[in-house]
Amino acid sequence: MLSEEKKAKGTAVALGYFDGIHLGHKAVLGKALRTAEETGLTPVVMLFDIHPRKLLTGRIPPMLLTEERKRFLLKEMGFEVFDFDFRRAMNYSPEEFTEKILLSELNVKAVVCGYDYRYGKGGKGSAETLTKELAPKNISVYSLSPVYLGDEAVSSTIIRHLINDGEIEKANAMLGDYFSYDFTVERGDGIGHKMGFPTINQFFPEDFIIPKKGVYASRVKLEGKYYSAVTNVGIRPTVSGKNLRSETCIFDFEGDLYGKNVEVSLLKFLREERKFVSLDELREAVNKDIVKAKEFYKESVEK
Repeated sequence: MLSEEKKAKGTAVALGYFDGIHLGHKAVLGKALRTAEETGLTPVVMLFDIHPRKLLTGRIPPMLLTEERKRFLLKEMGFEVFDFDFRRAMNYSPEEFTEKILLSELNVKAVVCGYDYRYGKGGKGSAETLTKELAPKNISVYSLSPVYLGDEAVSSTIIRHLINDGEIEKANAMLGDYFSYDFTVERGDGIGHKMGFPTINQFFPEDFIIPKKGVYASRVKLEGKYYSAVTNVGIRPTVSGKNLRSETCIFDFEGDLYGKNVEVSLLKFLREERKFVSLDELREAVNKDIVKAKEFYKESVEK
């Protein structure tokens, strides 16, 4: 809940779902932050307590960020997070949404949204209706055009396809950051350690996007320090594995990470997951993966 002191200053509100915080989202968020700074307003981002599609259809697009990580990133940017009760307001008309939420609860003085933003029952509200309702009250409405990477408009849908297809470098370019996750490290079966490649095991939560199965050059953040690494996403067919997981070998690090949330970023797809005829053949392949991952990290990250 927004404090009365911050509400009294008036707010610059960024509207959108921000499911990936990609370049398009960053444009909206950046404009809201700049507007707040220039006018002395409180920067606010609205977050739904439940994905609208989850409530309306029972299904949601695979998440690019967990809700916890999204909140962390938005607060780190400088936003106050306003939790929006979607069940309470899902049947509001655009006019009711503007009056009861933006004006009454947020004391809005400026609104920033994407060109395709929709709100209100049936998605009948748009940037045009916001302008029509708020401009007479001397409230600024900024509707931003799509952001392009080359000749393609940046969108969460396209980024999901890229991650599913292993085109992680292009996905990262559209995100404006590395695709990352910070799931809890769980105990595995110790095979990597026995082979001389200690790994951390992390499992993808329900509704989170699953990258293409295979081996990636990666980066791990531990206590504010970055380490180069190699990550396998898959079921580990060589050892008859069945549960899909992220398994990461961190270079130049020793320590117990069980039970901790560790941030892993995928940098480059190196090869598809495959079944090897023996552990020796697997060990040889992992050695080659490590060499490639270190080379990529040095050339592309440490510069």
